[in-house]
Amino acid sequence: MALVVQKYGGSSVADAGKMKHVAKRVIRGKLAGNDMVVVVSAPGKTTDNLVEMAQLISPIPDEREMDMLLSTGEQQSIALLTMAIKGMGHKAISFTGQQMGIRTDASHTKARIVSIDGSKIKKALKEGKVVIAAGFQGTDAAADITTLGRGGSDTTAVALAAALKADVCEIYTDVTGVYTADPRLVSDARKIDRISYEEMLELASLGAGVLLNRSVEFASNHGVKIHVRSTFSEEEGTMVGPTMKDMEKVVVTGIAHKKNEAKLTLAKVPDKPGIAAGIFKPLADAGINVDMIIQNVSEQGTTDLSFTVMKSDLDKALAVMEPVKNKVRAKGLRYDDKVAKVSAVGIGMRSHAGVAAKMFDALAKAGINIQMISTSEIKVSCVVGLAQVDEAVKVVHKAFGLAKRKKK
Repeated sequence: MALVVQKYGGSSVADAGKMKHVAKRVIRGKLAGNDMVVVVSAPGKTTDNLVEMAQLISPIPDEREMDMLLSTGEQQSIALLTMAIKGMGHKAISFTGQQMGIRTDASHTKARIVSIDGSKIKKALKEGKVVIAAGFQGTDAAADITTLGRGGSDTTAVALAAALKADVCEIYTDVTGVYTADPRLVSDARKIDRISYEEMLELASLGAGVLLNRSVEFASNHGVKIHVRSTFSEEEGTMVGPTMKDMEKVVVTGIAHKKNEAKLTLAKVPDKPGIAAGIFKPLADAGINVDMIIQNVSEQGTTDLSFTVMKSDLDKALAVMEPVKNKVRAKGLRYDDKVAKVSAVGIGMRSHAGVAAKMFDALAKAGINIQMISTSEIKVSCVVGLAQVDEAVKVVHKAFGLAKRKKK
């Protein structure tokens, strides 16, 4: 008997028909002799609709109350899926994050899991029940509801798999696995059979929407095997695990892109020690993650400093930066919310030269201007105009020969 943790995203439980399909799939796993813990997201566009409603009430909603609001989406899913399984003659029980003992820190809307008390889950499994768990949520030390950030149900699933010592964590979505690029954008993108934690972490953080980066980090730290699969297919998906020797032969594994980026620029900042800390510490204190940073060459004692944040954090970042601009005596603050990022990822980059040059050449030939560049051992990222990012993904994917192999 295996202990299997499954996670189903919002598109998998978007309506009654899909909910029943998931229930049948879960029951098959139970009938095969497995203990089943099933994590679900809010149905369909429920979370998006709740966010939109909140922003109509308040342009910058209170984060504690946002958590209170958004956590209700997953509660709908767990109740409905449990009803479906019970209606098919099998034992099941639903638990919220609080009932499962998922304790987080107090960072509302972006909380991190601190601990999990799995005793209630284990008791239910011993009683032969399928456990249906609310993703994306927990409670802090003050017993306030917290959420783990968008896509946080992946993190819930992996964290439960680690806490319960599950044999595998299956992440179900609307695609059949992890691809060399978004298959909805690149028609000849190829499914990857196996990928390392390291590569998957980079792809996830750079925009590949199949897995949340924090869930991959958690899996890597705790040795959780992840199998990314389609809810609507029996096809084998993509296994995410430790690096294996043959993986290093592939120079570039995949191309990722992010459209939810915004660029801020502080103009003519005094070029002296302590200025950078004075700019970025207030952003960190406000819980705003800064991604790419570029500082121009100093001229006459001043420099322009540009950085990117998530577009959802733009208004907050501008509010933080306005007093900072005056404090550091910058001459101006401007922003551009029409930018995007395209990235090439592969552990083979460590032992192969020329990856960045090939990517830059492909973009240049397509007439795509590069605004910012960031590199690491296994990735090269470029910020480009939002209107050109789709084309950028296609030309870079082609340049590295990542398309499906043609059948002879």
